Amino acid sequence: MNTRTEKDLLGEKQIPADAPWGIHTARALENFPIPGRPVPPALIAALAQVKKACALANKELGLLSPEKAAAVIYACEEIQASNGNYPLSALQGGAGTSTNMMLNELIANKAGSTVHPIEDVNLHQSTNDVYPTAVKVAAIQGLRGLAEKVEALQGAFQRLENKFAHIPTIGKTELVEAVPLTLGAEFGAFAEAFARDRWRTFKCEERLRVINLGGTAVGTGLTAPRSYIFLVTDKLREVTGLGLSRGENLVDQTANADAFVEVSGILKACAANLLKICGDLRLLHMNKRIKLPAVQAGSSIMPGKVNPVILESVMQIGIKVQANDFIVTECASRGSLQINEFMPLLAAALLESMELLGAACHMLSTHAEGIVADEAECERQFNASVEIVTAFLPAIGYDRSTELVKQFDGATDFRTYLENQLGTELVEKTLSPQNLMALGHRT
Repeated sequence: MNTRTEKDLLGEKQIPADAPWGIHTARALENFPIPGRPVPPALIAALAQVKKACALANKELGLLSPEKAAAVIYACEEIQASNGNYPLSALQGGAGTSTNMMLNELIANKAGSTVHPIEDVNLHQSTNDVYPTAVKVAAIQGLRGLAEKVEALQGAFQRLENKFAHIPTIGKTELVEAVPLTLGAEFGAFAEAFARDRWRTFKCEERLRVINLGGTAVGTGLTAPRSYIFLVTDKLREVTGLGLSRGENLVDQTANADAFVEVSGILKACAANLLKICGDLRLLHMNKRIKLPAVQAGSSIMPGKVNPVILESVMQIGIKVQANDFIVTECASRGSLQINEFMPLLAAALLESMELLGAACHMLSTHAEGIVADEAECERQFNASVEIVTAFLPAIGYDRSTELVKQFDGATDFRTYLENQLGTELVEKTLSPQNLMALGHRT
């Protein structure tokens, strides 16, 4: 195998001649042989955008030659567009230094032999400011994509709300029949939960807009010119199109990662809604009030069995996102003094949650389009339930309603019994969908 020789603090090392990176990445690949957990491509693309902004700032201030800056910028754009997967593990030590060095080396190799990975690509930077900034850029971009998918999910359930608005059913509390409402009202509650998820996901971008770029190692800006510190955030805004701002206290922004915990908590809320609503849909399907689309055979031994596999998949994603929230919280809390050493795991967990939730929302919204109500079964269950008597309390009172339940002999369904006891006109008016949905739907 053809090799080239590179050297660093620890000495010389042979690198494959065609390797797109250099000695620092080669050592990291040896030090962290962890399979299946590469640095997220979204983070690599975001870091390339950060490096581009730094090159633009250095060029404008005359700190990097136009030729080198042009080569660096071109390489950054190539890496961003490639959406490439690289084998470096996300679970690396060093607060993201290996990822930063990999980008420096990738960019320098693409830019040409005159560009130095540290002296030019990493000029006026530290892992400790470019890496957290890149995580925030990637997270904002991830949130925007997720918000679109949550919006589509909300819309799918709002359409079902309207479609099922005329179907009376029995609500359940503690899994026991409670009071009448409409099936549309049930689905309206699902839609409202997703509406809150959409709003929270959209708004929490604000928590990530404050960045520490220019703060270098510990937020003091040491080794970076003051003009660069103030300019580089402007350049990153131009590169990304995001409403980013330089933190007023860059030491704080470098040392503390609580903003990521807040955002992760919002993702966990979305996961909780998905778990709850998918669980409810499984119950409604089991009780034959709705029919879920059949998407695949459910058993290798039981002919004809079809399982709610889409719901189960979404629920598993919800569980994984909740677990990731614990990881983000732990990582943020375990930073020490002026740096968070566990930012790589935090970034991997946070970005994975966004990606998984986006997939879950897309799966569920697509699946929901095929949900149909079993109107005949809903009507049968509704008419058979003694709990529809609750709707009559304003007209006949609690004691009279209780007596009717006690006297019911089961010879007919309960609705027919009520019509015989109270008259068809009163029963039809009281149990009409319009009456039942008075407070259960948007007005």
